[in-house]
Amino acid sequence: MTIEAPETEVVSQWRVACDGGEGALGHPRVWLTIPHETGEVECGYCDKKFVHDSFANKAG
Repeated sequence: MTIEAPETEVVSQWRVACDGGEGALGHPRVWLTIPHETGEVECGYCDKKFVHDSFANKAG
């Protein structure tokens, strides 16, 4: 059984920052690198998924 990420954001950069997006209710800012092989990465704190725009329309 696969559980979907709570939020997915399509981005144009291969390195992104995530802070939970909720101000004081978020989490410490972390920098994530999107692997060129998969085109996506998930935040270890909030499970938000970042998908590079070159992979956004690919089925997967």
